[in-house]
Amino acid sequence: MIIVTGVSRGLGKAIAEHYLRNGQYVMGIGRSHDIVHSNFSFQKCDLSDLDQVKSMKFNVLTGAVTLINNAGIIGGIDRISDQRELDIDEVLTVNVSAVAILTNKVYNNSLDKNKFSLVNISSGAAKRAIPSWAAYCASKAALNMYTETFYREELEKGFTPNVYAVAPGVVDTGMQKEIRSVSPQSFSAHENFVRMKNENELFSAEEAASRLAKLLEMEYSGEVNSDLRDIA
Repeated sequence: MIIVTGVSRGLGKAIAEHYLRNGQYVMGIGRSHDIVHSNFSFQKCDLSDLDQVKSMKFNVLTGAVTLINNAGIIGGIDRISDQRELDIDEVLTVNVSAVAILTNKVYNNSLDKNKFSLVNISSGAAKRAIPSWAAYCASKAALNMYTETFYREELEKGFTPNVYAVAPGVVDTGMQKEIRSVSPQSFSAHENFVRMKNENELFSAEEAASRLAKLLEMEYSGEVNSDLRDIA
């Protein structure tokens, strides 16, 4: 079974559709979706509401289970001192806290821990400070550390799940439109993101989903941090 968050559009939807085309059973999680397929089920949950996340129920999961925590938000794109109200709580809630809670629920309901795969969609922003993205950078850095710590803890317990924090590269999604719509005065890297779009340097969501599937088909190296730009 493949479980994917944020399937209404973009990368999450592309991942779900990729696995459905390949005969897998997919469960989507999020606020909405428009996927119609006999092998698709959906749990409605607003991942910014931790009470909803905590109330989610899962049956006992048998066989191979892959949880792909794809849903994420970038938050307000502006310098910290220029924001009237900081939205770091919301960004950390969706990008880190909801991921941790959902991972715990799914993993603890999976019978065979050695057939469990965890994929947390991270970002290159986890490893470098990008002005006007403070909350997003902080959330993805926290996500990377959470992911690797989870993996090391399970190794200590004698389990061998496959665990990934995956930077997808620059993918042509709604988040990229949001980034390009921001005033250049608020975001110093604005011109670079416009240029990448104009020069066709962005992955399509479908290409990113295909590369992710290839990564998961490879023999697991024990390296948690991965980048889809390294997948041919």
